[in-house]
Amino acid sequence: MAGGEDLDCPSALASAASSAGSPLSRLGSRRSVHRALGGGAVADVLLWRRRNAGILVAAGATAVWFLFERAGYSFLSLMANAFLLVVVILFFWAKSASLLNRPLPPLPNLEVSEKFVGKAADEGRVWINRVLAVGHDVAIRRDRKVFLQVTMVLWLVSYIGSLFNFLTLVYIGVLLSLTAPALYDKYQGHVDEKLGMAHKLLLKQYDNILSRGTRKPAKEKKTQ
Repeated sequence: MAGGEDLDCPSALASAASSAGSPLSRLGSRRSVHRALGGGAVADVLLWRRRNAGILVAAGATAVWFLFERAGYSFLSLMANAFLLVVVILFFWAKSASLLNRPLPPLPNLEVSEKFVGKAADEGRVWINRVLAVGHDVAIRRDRKVFLQVTMVLWLVSYIGSLFNFLTLVYIGVLLSLTAPALYDKYQGHVDEKLGMAHKLLLKQYDNILSRGTRKPAKEKKTQ
C-alpha cells in the first residue's frame, strides 16, 4: 500500500504543478509582453498597469482629435493661442509678484540637458538600426517570413491611410496602442495560435505563387 501511495504521489504532484502552473505561465507571458514593450513606464501604461496614466493619455488624445478634427482648429493657431495665454499669465504673475513681494512663478530650469539628448539619440539609433536590419533581411538574406510581414504591414498601412486622414490615423493608432497590447497580454495563447495558422496559410500561398512563376519559363523553353 505504501509503495502504491508513493507511485501515486509523483502523478499527483505533476497534476498539481500543471494546475498551479497555468497562472504562472500566464504571468510569464505577461512579463514577456512587458519586456517586449520596453519594461518601463510606457509598458505599464500600454498594459494598463497604471490606469490613471492610461486614462489620461486616452482622454488627451480624444481631446486633441476633437479640437482639430471636429471643432475646426488648426494646429498652428491652437499652439500659438496656447503659448500666448501661457506667456501672458507668466508675465503678469511675475509683475504682480515683484510689486506685492510674492514669490516668482515656480518654473523649472528651461534647458535641454546633454543626457536627455544623448538618450534620445541612442533610442533613435536603435530604431533606425532595426529598420535597416529588416531591409537587410528582405533584400540580402531573402527571408520570406520577414518579407511577408513587411508586405502585409505596409499594405495595411496604405489601405487604412486611404480611408482616414493623418490625424485620425494617429488617433486610431493611440487607441490601438492602449488596447491591443493589453488584449494580447491577456489572450496571448489564442492569438499566437491563430496567427500561426494564418502565417502557414500565407506561406503556402506564397510557395504556390513562386512555383507558378518558375513553371512558365520551363514551358516556354520546351515550346521553343
